[in-house]
Amino acid sequence: MTQVVLAAGCVLWRRSPLDGGLEVCLVHRPKYDDWSLPKGKLKRAESLPDCARREVLEETGHTCDLGPRLPTTRYVAQGRPKEVAYWAAEATGGSFAANAEVDRVLWLPPHAARLRLTQPRDRTLIDAFLNSVRVS
Repeated sequence: MTQVVLAAGCVLWRRSPLDGGLEVCLVHRPKYDDWSLPKGKLKRAESLPDCARREVLEETGHTCDLGPRLPTTRYVAQGRPKEVAYWAAEATGGSFAANAEVDRVLWLPPHAARLRLTQPRDRTLIDAFLNSVRVS
C-alpha cells in the first residue's frame, strides 16, 4: 500500500491597501506553470498548522494568523495519494520575493482568484473560505 503524502496550506487573505476589499493570495509555480494556493509537504514531527504557516511564509513571504479550518483536499500527485489540510489565514506582515518554487503572487478579490486558480479542487476552497470566515 502506498503511503499518503501529508501536506498543509492556506487560503491567505488580507484587506486591499487600495479600497479595503477582501483579497486572496495566489502563487504561481513555474515548475507546473499553475496558479494555486500556498501549500506544501509536512516535515518530520511537524504539526499540520505549523506546516501551513511555514509554507505560507516560504511561498509568499508573509506571516499569518490561522483562522477556521477548511476542507481537506485529496488527490493523486505523481502517482501517490496526497491529503492537504487547509486553513483560512489572515496575512499579518511580510512581503514577497521570488524564489525557486514561486516566481509570482497575485492578490485578487475572491471571485477573480477563484477564476484564476488552475485546479478546480482549489476553487472549492475559496467557496469554503467565504462561507467560514467572518471578516469585519
